[in-house]
Amino acid sequence: MDLIIILQAGVATGTVLLFATIGEIFSERSGVMNLGVEGMMLLGAMSAFSVAVSTGNPWLGLLVAMLAAGLLSQIHAFITITLQADQVVSGLALTFLGTGISLVLGEGLSKAGAISLLPNFSIPLLTKIPLIGPIFFTDQSIMVYVGYLFVPLTWYFINRTRPGMHLRAVGEHPAAADSLGISVYGTRYFYVFVGGALAGLAGAVISLAVSPGWFSELTTAGQGWIAVGLVIFAQWDPVRAMFGSYAFGALRRLILDIQGPAMILGFNNPFYYNPYWGFFLQMLPYAFTIFVLVIGSREAVRKRLGAPAALGQPYIRGERGL
Repeated sequence: MDLIIILQAGVATGTVLLFATIGEIFSERSGVMNLGVEGMMLLGAMSAFSVAVSTGNPWLGLLVAMLAAGLLSQIHAFITITLQADQVVSGLALTFLGTGISLVLGEGLSKAGAISLLPNFSIPLLTKIPLIGPIFFTDQSIMVYVGYLFVPLTWYFINRTRPGMHLRAVGEHPAAADSLGISVYGTRYFYVFVGGALAGLAGAVISLAVSPGWFSELTTAGQGWIAVGLVIFAQWDPVRAMFGSYAFGALRRLILDIQGPAMILGFNNPFYYNPYWGFFLQMLPYAFTIFVLVIGSREAVRKRLGAPAALGQPYIRGERGL
């Protein structure tokens, strides 16, 4: 196994998780947990692939994917913000809805043939940097480089700007924010849309850059759920989310490479096409995600990790603040 290749592929795959995770960070920072990331990603992947097939323009596909997933997220926003329903139940329903819509509208796309894809390129001077250059700046998709810029901009927005301060105030103390004239409902609606749009972008990156040229129900392969777990792992911080996303991306590639030698050794090898061996390896990232979610569901742990105080709690104007 070539470590450089694994890490390079991990950065590419991790970019998908990065966009989805940061989108969920925006949503949860406003106080709304959205477990519908998987469904929104699949809708984004389908929309981007379909538009790229019909128009030959992958950039238009990205835009449509973000818009479609963002609009889908507003169903969750209406149910949880206006109707004040349970956010976990609504998020799970959104995953089923997004998956169903994607599979119905995307029927037959797997046979669409060659499509226009997002470009890959290297950055000449930076590729010369030992170890870092071949991993981060050699033959990567343009969306990978967008991710490099997106992380510090997101961190700065959340922690150093007035709109970011409003976002954090709504997620921590919505009643206090409301008393200062900040629209709690409007802020939550907006950032749920932003989270959905970024989930759609993550799905589009899969079908147009990372695993290009195909679409099926396996396109997202559970990456939306990993993104939800990474939010807790990253402690709602975009910079930590970047490292976690790239680490998970490399782990997914490593699992594929580990299975390869086992299958090459032949029929007498006990691991040859052993489904239990393959299932166990593929299960590891998701088992970690479940572990993080279980640990992060405990109130004391969430406080230590820095979770938004109002996360998952509907805001009713006039009630006593948190």
